[in-house]
Amino acid sequence: MSRFKKKIWIIAGLLAAFTLLAACGNSKDAAGNEPTEAQAPSEQNGGNEAKPDEGSTEAKTERTLTDAMGHEVKIPAEPKRVIASYLEDNLVALGITPIAQWSVKGGSVQDYLQDALKDVPTIEHDLPFEAVASFQPDLLIMDSASMVEGNKYSQYEKIAPTYVIGNEVNNDWREELKKVGEIFGMEEEAQAALDKYEQKAKDAKEKIQQSIGGESAAAIWLVGGKLFVVSETLSSGAVMYGDLGLTVPNVVKEISASATGNWSSISLEKLAELDADHLFFINSDGEGAEVLQDPLWANIPAVKNGNIYEYGKDTSWLYTGTIANSQIIDDVLESLVK
Repeated sequence: MSRFKKKIWIIAGLLAAFTLLAACGNSKDAAGNEPTEAQAPSEQNGGNEAKPDEGSTEAKTERTLTDAMGHEVKIPAEPKRVIASYLEDNLVALGITPIAQWSVKGGSVQDYLQDALKDVPTIEHDLPFEAVASFQPDLLIMDSASMVEGNKYSQYEKIAPTYVIGNEVNNDWREELKKVGEIFGMEEEAQAALDKYEQKAKDAKEKIQQSIGGESAAAIWLVGGKLFVVSETLSSGAVMYGDLGLTVPNVVKEISASATGNWSSISLEKLAELDADHLFFINSDGEGAEVLQDPLWANIPAVKNGNIYEYGKDTSWLYTGTIANSQIIDDVLESLVK
């Protein structure tokens, strides 16, 4: 996202832009990304075919679905070689293995999904045409219209049927999961995954309320020496405030009012004003980060009171989806419910 503007572009951009992504990775927030040579598919390509609903005995047929941009897309009866950049959370939730996974410079991947995707080769987040074609996909699923702007759609369509999930950079993850389920004829499985998540969030919300009442929280990301705060209604902010009912700090409300992406830049001086009882801290720079030695950091109320919970660059807090959000709920429960 360009999280500053394009979704997958965003995190990717930040990460890539700060090298730490070439060693860190993830999110949708950052400025534009410079295309780089796509990593060539490995010898393992043939073994990483999509495997949807293998237990089903019902014969499937080719279907024509209309995507968010009005394209009539012929979906293979049983897609086997799928590329769905930045939608891997949805695929894994449905038991589908893509033929390639989103990455930044071939090194930064969605670490929290690697139990399922560790053997899946990578492809650059901006999906270079030649790299895509080299995987010989039978279906391409695009996260948003921004991924096929200009004449990109026609180029991708020449490679494989191309379905665009949504028009917005920040699509509703629940609707994305249901749409992916529809594409693969797995509507029931998608709804079951959602129902399981909603019940988990409901139970967690009750436990949190009993434990800390109406206390507030915020999520801060340190990457490349810069600080970012998650928006109130997006990414992990939607989980904390929308699903779990944590109180939104005034500083977060203020910044979210003009936010253009999941994560918004925040100065250390402004962060020192953060009126949050609890602070979830994603540290992509490591323990030696200069900002952590600044007296202003030590004077942040949550830091001063010892209510800070730290995670590394491989955390699911930088992503969204039923798997990522479920892991975020686990983290919040572990931190706040004693």
